[in-house]
Amino acid sequence: MKHLSRIILLLAVIFTGCKKASKAETNDNKAVAEPYKLQQTLYHGGDIITMAGDTPNYVEAVVQREGQIIFTGTKVDAIAKYKEKADLVDLNGKTMLPGFIDGHGHVFNVGLQALSANMLPAPDGDGNSIVDLQRLLKQWMQDNQSFIEITGWVIGFGYDDSQLDRYPTKEDLDLVSTDHPVIIIHQSGHLSVVNTKALEMIGYDASTEDPKGGKIRRMTDSNEPNGVLEEVAHFAVLFKDFLPKMTPELQDEMLLKGQKLYASFGYTTAQEGRSTPDGTATMERAAEKNALILDIVSYADIQANRAAAESKYQGHNYTNKYRVGGVKLNLDGSPQGKTAWLSHPYLIPPEGESKNYHGYESMTDEQAYSYVADAYKNNWQIMSHCNGDSAIDQYINAVSKANKEFGNDDRRTIIIHGQTAREDQLDSFVSEKIWPSFFPMHTFYWGDWHVNSVLGKERAYKISPTNTALKKGLKFTSHHDAPVALPSSIRVLSATVTRVSRSGQIIGPDERVSAYHGLKALTDWAAYQHFEESTKGTIEIGKVADFIILDKNPLKIDPMELENLKVVTTYKGGKVVYNK
Repeated sequence: MKHLSRIILLLAVIFTGCKKASKAETNDNKAVAEPYKLQQTLYHGGDIITMAGDTPNYVEAVVQREGQIIFTGTKVDAIAKYKEKADLVDLNGKTMLPGFIDGHGHVFNVGLQALSANMLPAPDGDGNSIVDLQRLLKQWMQDNQSFIEITGWVIGFGYDDSQLDRYPTKEDLDLVSTDHPVIIIHQSGHLSVVNTKALEMIGYDASTEDPKGGKIRRMTDSNEPNGVLEEVAHFAVLFKDFLPKMTPELQDEMLLKGQKLYASFGYTTAQEGRSTPDGTATMERAAEKNALILDIVSYADIQANRAAAESKYQGHNYTNKYRVGGVKLNLDGSPQGKTAWLSHPYLIPPEGESKNYHGYESMTDEQAYSYVADAYKNNWQIMSHCNGDSAIDQYINAVSKANKEFGNDDRRTIIIHGQTAREDQLDSFVSEKIWPSFFPMHTFYWGDWHVNSVLGKERAYKISPTNTALKKGLKFTSHHDAPVALPSSIRVLSATVTRVSRSGQIIGPDERVSAYHGLKALTDWAAYQHFEESTKGTIEIGKVADFIILDKNPLKIDPMELENLKVVTTYKGGKVVYNK
């Protein structure tokens, strides 16, 4: 019995130990096996450009697990290690790249464009004449009665006077409606035209003075407004009279439509480059519901929406795909709308202006510095819209003063557009550590207009001086500024590389860059601009699985064919967010 008891006790110990060992072994196996139960994808069968390094680098295969890249290398090694554990995606000869990162745009306002009547001229729309604009607005009214009932407004987006015989006025829009206020927004986003009903609602009349930093254009024979509003006069209507009529439901729809349009062009990180209180509330609402499909980096309007920069979302970390990256300042207007602040006169001034007209500033030097200093004191990344070289001078001076007072330790201060930047100003970008986000897409849409009406050939050929910047050691991003144009990464790339205008003129042959540099400006360098180079911008182990698939390799086709590239699929965190 004693023997038996000892045997029973020994068996019990062994059995218990086996159970513990078995449990421990199960946990260990689970720790090893669990990743293979997670969502994994192995991509192969096409050109995979990693965008890492100064010259093109290819790998044969990439594996992502739950939104993170875990393997890059040969197809043989990938298949051997992951064939039984991952879904296989054969690229079938197509080309994979890192997801595109928005150098500058307005994803929330792109949604407004999507909800509005499309006033864009060819090739992006049918707004090629004033008669076309009227027809498109009337058709939109028939199809969007519920929008009109909710907001009370008729809205069109994207008219471009450079493609029209003359500038539209209130009389043209009165033929669309006298019962509803009508507003059409210029393709630049810096001007608009309203009808008589809207002018009455707003309170603009012959006695209304032009606001500082804006203009109310007048009739030729009186001081009555002709319906055309510039800059501050335009933004006041948009932000105070129109946008507050948009319900939260409409604003949510705007944001979703904007993201979907971005995704269709291969963007996996979008920017809201001048967020208003309404836009901020909409993005925060989406983040709280975990409803965003892309990463969104917002830059709060430092004049009208400073509180957003102090919110819990401020910083380099995302909350459900949303964060506030910093603040936005605006120092002048639009060159194609002839409101940018230049040091020398426009080639042909707007109607009613003198031959010495060179645009105008948005604020004084003292005000500009106060905003830059505010951002520096709070360690907020700041970006400023500066198109004209006088506006660029104002920004450089403010940044230089702030650098001396607060230091410039990796702030990545950004200049947006910098279109007429002179060579001496590029030197200042280097010395003051100002990161340029250029707008070469202008060379396609408005290159001819810049040559013939805005700047003249000499200045026009130097807009968005990307190649000169590279020679000076500056890296840059290249952007679309949507809804100024569609958020087309393909048009951005094509224009950055070829600088071909609508008519076929090359606007500044010496400022063209290689296709690889054009791609860097959409990927690796764009990630750096946003302080995200450790997680995005290249296809490398440990980075997020943001990918796009193109129908052809942009590095292996004639640069003149870049504009015909197609985005086939967009992956955000390893999941399809767009599929052609």
